Amino acid sequence: MKLSLLGSIGSKTRHRKILLMLADFLLITLSYLASWMVLMRIIDFADYYLTLILSAVSFIIIFLLVFLFLGMYGSLWRYAEAHEFLKCLLATVLAAGIFITITWFWLRPPFVAARVPIIVYFLSSMMAGISTLFLRMAYRAYRTTRTGRKSSADKLKVMIVGAGETGNAVLLDLYREPKRRYEVICFADDDINKVGRKIQRVKVEGTTEEIPKIASRLGIDVIILAVPSASNADKSRISNICAKTKCQLKKVPDLYSLVTDATSIMAQITDVSIDDLLGRDVVDVGVQKSDYLSGKTVLITGAGGSIGSELCRQVLSQSPGKLVMVDISENNLYDIQQELLRTRGQRKSIQLFAEVASVRDENKMDLIFERYRPQVVYHAAAHKHVPLMEFSPEEAVKNNVFGTLNVARCADRHDVGRFVMISTDKAVNPINVMGATKRICEMVIQSMQQVSNTEFVAVRFGNVLGSNGSVIPLFKDQIAAGGPVTVTHPDIIRYFMTISEAVSLVLVAGEMAKGGEIFVLDMGEPVKILDLAESLIRLSGYEPYRDIGIKFVGLRPGEKLYEELLMDEEGLNKTRNQKVFIGSPINISPEYLFKSLQELKTYAEKNDAEEILKTLHELVPEYGEMESVSVWEKIISKGSLGSE
Repeated sequence: MKLSLLGSIGSKTRHRKILLMLADFLLITLSYLASWMVLMRIIDFADYYLTLILSAVSFIIIFLLVFLFLGMYGSLWRYAEAHEFLKCLLATVLAAGIFITITWFWLRPPFVAARVPIIVYFLSSMMAGISTLFLRMAYRAYRTTRTGRKSSADKLKVMIVGAGETGNAVLLDLYREPKRRYEVICFADDDINKVGRKIQRVKVEGTTEEIPKIASRLGIDVIILAVPSASNADKSRISNICAKTKCQLKKVPDLYSLVTDATSIMAQITDVSIDDLLGRDVVDVGVQKSDYLSGKTVLITGAGGSIGSELCRQVLSQSPGKLVMVDISENNLYDIQQELLRTRGQRKSIQLFAEVASVRDENKMDLIFERYRPQVVYHAAAHKHVPLMEFSPEEAVKNNVFGTLNVARCADRHDVGRFVMISTDKAVNPINVMGATKRICEMVIQSMQQVSNTEFVAVRFGNVLGSNGSVIPLFKDQIAAGGPVTVTHPDIIRYFMTISEAVSLVLVAGEMAKGGEIFVLDMGEPVKILDLAESLIRLSGYEPYRDIGIKFVGLRPGEKLYEELLMDEEGLNKTRNQKVFIGSPINISPEYLFKSLQELKTYAEKNDAEEILKTLHELVPEYGEMESVSVWEKIISKGSLGSE
């Protein structure tokens, strides 16, 4: 069947070439005869019969051979652009030059007037160009007519935002779209000089501020954002305007991918993500290829998680000698291992190792450190779900506090050069168990810095968009189920960052570290969760409170209305990177901390939640109030944690 298909394709190609050559044969013959008739005023060809035949045959053969040699019959002329026309011009120049040379030495004047080959060239060039243009215009007219014949009820009405080069490219691609599912109704653009004018018969109806009014008036179904070069702030503004309509919202990727990707623009158009509504540009902290990780052995705990897996990808791009991935979840670990094996490309010399292990098991971690002798460690393993950890404080302590302590001690014993721990803004003035345990982790790091030759640092950031268990996937699932979307409080706000931003901060912090610092990223203004919920509902084609309800369920156990990035006593110091800051180390007594941790470990092993909470308050005085115990008891009585 495959051979039959290939034979069919080859047969069509041959027939197409023959038809094109026949068309050129007729055009060239006509242009040649017309040249003789116009310039030599021939009424009776009998007197010049032999000369005419010989010169015409040679002229036609030369042209066809040159056109074949330059691949003129390999182009799809229905898609012809400037390149094809220039190629056609070059072919006719070359063919005419050869013919003029032969004519001059073989059929010298007066048998053939000197101006005949020259005018033949101009006529043949013009006719070839006109025929090419005709094919292109006829094909487009045919496609447009066919599209127009399709019932408008079967097509989605489209508005393109951005009446520039990208918008025009999207329009042309929609004309060529095989299933003809779309009908471009209008453009919108903020350039007032374009408003009211037309592109390919499609009118620029107004500015982006008028999008809701235009969409309602013209019955638009889909809005395509064709402004890839705009800043994230502008994209956010336009996306929020579009979100006020009930239209599907899609976007064109950046111009670089449009130029380099062989697929069509329509194949690259994607849904607008919630990232586009955050109202700030993605922070570029300037991760570059450096010698910091090149050729070194790097170990990552929690390698299968959202942050850990992205760390693996970005560390791999820095060409380490060995990458050791550690995680207790065998499925997640397997997924990232297989992904890196598939995508490492030219970096096959990098050795990849996957170890199923828990950071709670210090003996196993010690064996792993002994086996691979890592030089840089990224510690991303942690329990992070606030309500769940309120219900299981002993598990938060075992995994977060003592998991960190175990890995840090291994790093010290095995002479690791640098240790970078992933922390959270919830560690600042914590009111929940998870935040308190992460604050103790930071204290462990700063204490280890005082007693070890290893450089210990922490990186603190806010909520990570798209990470496992984050609010956005929850909202999407609730919308898909028909609602309601649950928001804890109408005034709750959070700092958000992308996974890429978070991991880039980790890498930059690791490179800049001198030991004992807590690095934070400038994440702009915090975002109101209610605004995110409303925008996501609109982007899904629904109207908040009418089509999809929003239910306020109250703050969950241990949840703040807002998060902070620094404690008052930490202060803020600048770094050479304008987007990265350092919280000043707080004086911590390693002796007191490690002694208190021994007591905490005893309670954790006994699963004594009440004593654990008391000890957490002693270790972290800023940790809320002692009401946490009663809150924990209330959780048990309710038997529910709410949605995470």
